[in-house]
Amino acid sequence: MTLNVKVLELSGILDGIRGNELRREVSSILTNGVEILLIDMKEVKFIDSSGLGALVSAMQMVRAANAKLFVCSISDQVRMLFELTKMDRIFQTFADQDEFNRQVLAIQ
Repeated sequence: MTLNVKVLELSGILDGIRGNELRREVSSILTNGVEILLIDMKEVKFIDSSGLGALVSAMQMVRAANAKLFVCSISDQVRMLFELTKMDRIFQTFADQDEFNRQVLAIQ
């Protein structure tokens, strides 16, 4: 049985405008029956509080759809923000997509 996995690659600055786009993207991804969503933040340079809020919204939407959300490739700035806001307890993060594939997809 193969899982329906989607990787969403974000880039630039995750702010209010990009956060709203993220919510819309996650919503449409979930309507396609995705079971696992990986948000790859390799190209994200900065997140502000609105962007953080959008990530939390995305997590709530994914949970409501009985799916799972993971994050990978976060920068030091984002990691620090996650730790300061305790988001590191909410989001399971991976070093990169390879680590995600090894740890999450291999055990299914």
